[in-house]
Amino acid sequence: MSLSDYVIDVLLIALVLRQVRARELTAGSVLLPTVLVGVACLHYVHAFTPRGDDVRLIALLAATGVVLGLLSGVATEVWRATDGRVVARAGLAAAFFWVAGMGFRFGFAVWSTGSGAAAVTRFSRVHRISSGQAWTTALVLMAVGEVLARVAILQLRRVQARRPGILPRPDPSGSRAPSSAA
Repeated sequence: MSLSDYVIDVLLIALVLRQVRARELTAGSVLLPTVLVGVACLHYVHAFTPRGDDVRLIALLAATGVVLGLLSGVATEVWRATDGRVVARAGLAAAFFWVAGMGFRFGFAVWSTGSGAAAVTRFSRVHRISSGQAWTTALVLMAVGEVLARVAILQLRRVQARRPGILPRPDPSGSRAPSSAA
């Protein structure tokens, strides 16, 4: 793995960690995570001809990413503050689901390019995975699914928190939320 591989993976893992402290949730909160997965797609996803069970692998990992992103988004606390801002804070469960997906991808990438390369090759033969590009595409689309699902849930919850009739409440921890959240 190259330095840029590590940087992208660590930034994707760190996205939710930024939100452990309460942060304002804005429409612009989608920018950083979307740019990061966009860069990952441009960097890693290349055209290839899927064969065997490539599409099944890609669909399974992408769906896993979506589920983990939804769980992380649902487990994130979202509320409208007394000053009208919508605030989000990722708790332990939200961070767990996020890091489970992003951490798995990162760990698998490190393992599969090192000591696990032979095991991945054997698994790929048995399960008819045609190439390393199939694995790369599946893992990147897992990240895309996780990011987009979490961003979509948080933005939906942001809009819902602004609806009339939803009462504002103070931050339960008593701290003020700084800038926008990812």
